[in-house]
Amino acid sequence: MFNAVRTSDLPRRIALGVPLALLGGAYFGQYVFGLYPCEMCWWQRYALFFALPFALIGWFGRSARWATGLALLGILVGGLIGGFHAGIEYGWWQGFTACTTTATAGGGDALDAILNAPVVRCDTAPWDLFGISLAGWNFLISVPAAIVGLTALGKARG
Repeated sequence: MFNAVRTSDLPRRIALGVPLALLGGAYFGQYVFGLYPCEMCWWQRYALFFALPFALIGWFGRSARWATGLALLGILVGGLIGGFHAGIEYGWWQGFTACTTTATAGGGDALDAILNAPVVRCDTAPWDLFGISLAGWNFLISVPAAIVGLTALGKARG
């Protein structure tokens, strides 16, 4: 029989599930499809990396609502960075000029690796689905999920 998710479990599930899913998708895209991250993509990942240990504390710890709350805030921040990044990709506003490369010497000539590494621009979406970039999907997934999780966490307080 189907058991509905209790409101008290929902924040913990979101806090752990969203970073795992988004980071898993990001690394799958990077290592399977060659979608290397730009600097702003890394910023979004950093927010999810921040969220993960707190999500685990919230998942396994007793009375660790504070940790779940911090994880949900990390997800929210990552999503907002994703929204800002998507706006830069769509040309809605000017972004930062920083770009990154995937240079690694790997036992070879370091200078050659740097000069031949692909440059990953922050203002160009390397891939999209239905016209929405990866940063845009991060925004559309993370922000509503974090708001739902924080709302449910607040309601479960009583």
